[in-house]
Amino acid sequence: MTRTFLNRLARVNPTAAFAGTLALLLAGLFLPGIVGALLLGLLAAGLATLTATTWPVQTPVTRVVRVVLLTLLVVAAVSKSL
Repeated sequence: MTRTFLNRLARVNPTAAFAGTLALLLAGLFLPGIVGALLLGLLAAGLATLTATTWPVQTPVTRVVRVVLLTLLVVAAVSKSL
């Protein structure tokens, strides 16, 4: 499962991944209420999966940055849902 996920992830065009992530983030921030919160939660789940999968090979600085970003996404999603 993990190897298949990493192989698929390695084939993703970086520009497309960035554009898709940016679009999802902006939609989540600008759409009102629960819809925006769900999009931000989806983005947070993707980041959590990526972080958990690549944790052993990341530097400590990268780990800290990812945990901080994940925390900010979860806080934003929760605040949008309230």
